[in-house]
Amino acid sequence: MSHERFAEVVADLAAALPAAHVAAWAGVLARVGGPGDGGVAAELIDARPGYAVAAHAARLVASWRAEAPDLSGSAVALALRGAALLQQHAEARRTELVVSGPTSASVPVRLTSSVVVQIIRTARSSLLVASFAAYGISEVVAELRAAAGRGVRIDLVLESSAEDGGALRGRSGAATAFATLRDQATFWHWPAARRAAGGSPHAALHAKFIAADGEVALISSANLTDRALSHNIEVGVVLRDPDVVRRLVAHFHALTDPSGGPLERLS
Repeated sequence: MSHERFAEVVADLAAALPAAHVAAWAGVLARVGGPGDGGVAAELIDARPGYAVAAHAARLVASWRAEAPDLSGSAVALALRGAALLQQHAEARRTELVVSGPTSASVPVRLTSSVVVQIIRTARSSLLVASFAAYGISEVVAELRAAAGRGVRIDLVLESSAEDGGALRGRSGAATAFATLRDQATFWHWPAARRAAGGSPHAALHAKFIAADGEVALISSANLTDRALSHNIEVGVVLRDPDVVRRLVAHFHALTDPSGGPLERLS
């Protein structure tokens, strides 16, 4: 007997029910012989009351009876717990939208400035930060200093001014905004000679992201400036997939490799 439709119902319920409801329902189901046992839906409702619980319980029992009557209650309990765990793992890795400037009622979003601070605060071992422009941002600098104080390694990959071979015009290089971190962080830039050697003398170090511990990263259109973090219309995403974040970090570590990477440590 195919249980595909019933599996879809279980997966839907695992996504809809809070974790406490899943645990309570699994406990009830593990004691039930099958869908024909009287009062199963009522037991589920009584185990953990809540909004729309009656409809969810009725759907589970009806689908179980119609599409998977051969499955025992313990098997359904295991399926529900397994689906809930997969849902939790997916939620933990979900990409999150981040914006600066005006918000809208269309989708729930978080503000870039608060996300930057949060990611820095979560770091326990390493922070990799890249930005084209950087100025102002006293709060960000203070958070980075606090991170360095608790032993976090900080690498700053920054664009330099046109006078120093970079693409920034009319302002000092981005490293100036982090001058107070000179003894607490490692600064990286893309020297003009290495841009020219790579056949791209007019290219810019234009990446903007913050990665913490190889676990979470914010990739954004926003530079590390007060205006970009709070006032400009900017968009970005928070990535919580360690596989993707580690590849991002590995890419930039390769670019800073002294044996051939194009980026160079600022002395």
